[in-house]
Amino acid sequence: MTLSPLTPVDDVTGDVWTALRHRTQARIGLGRAGTALPTRHRLELQAAHAAARDAVHSPFAPDTVAAGLAGTPTVRVRSAAPDRLTYLQRPDLGRRLDAADRAHLPVGEWDVVFVVADGLSSRAVHDHAAAMVRATAAHLGDWRIAPVVLAEQARVALGDDVAAAMGATNVVVLVGERPGMSAADSLGAYLTHRPHPGTTTDADRNCLSNIRPPLGLSYETAAAKLAHLLRRATELGATGVALKDEEPTALELPAP
Repeated sequence: MTLSPLTPVDDVTGDVWTALRHRTQARIGLGRAGTALPTRHRLELQAAHAAARDAVHSPFAPDTVAAGLAGTPTVRVRSAAPDRLTYLQRPDLGRRLDAADRAHLPVGEWDVVFVVADGLSSRAVHDHAAAMVRATAAHLGDWRIAPVVLAEQARVALGDDVAAAMGATNVVVLVGERPGMSAADSLGAYLTHRPHPGTTTDADRNCLSNIRPPLGLSYETAAAKLAHLLRRATELGATGVALKDEEPTALELPAP
């Protein structure tokens, strides 16, 4: 059966739903057993929920990220949240750098600092952050890149505090995104130009989301986009709503 835009849902056969499910992670055409979901799909939902909970509560392992960045200098810091429960209950503490750790940050004239933050999915950071740092740095040529900061119990705004303390012009925070029922390993990249403590509004940042090959953005695609935004931010002197993503995508490029 071939679907058309006008095909009623009731006319779609189970075989067609099977084919469509191979094209999306959305849960579609699950059917029913009486008034409930079939057992198989109910168990899949429970497994996805468990994976999401594990992603939020699994501890950050900075050694794992540092191993993926072998040869690249790293610095380890913590937020003002003393433990995971406090971090989840007090988002404000996850945005502030621990005072003792701030004193140990290196200071220099850096063009950009990468902050790897556990966020709400350490799994995403363990799986994808090191590869993203390496791929993006490869696009930045002679940019002065600060030692990579590995931040525990950290939210996006912690990067502002880190960058200001280190003297970096730009900060890229690679953070584990809030897991959903289809993805527990999604990495986000948040870019801020001239960051400073108190820059907490999304209007001042640019974000690339769902970095998680092969089901989300690939490292190379995300890194090329991020490097383009970094250069444009430096030219404009701003990020956020002032910085438009005008780089053509593969679909927009003229045919050869």
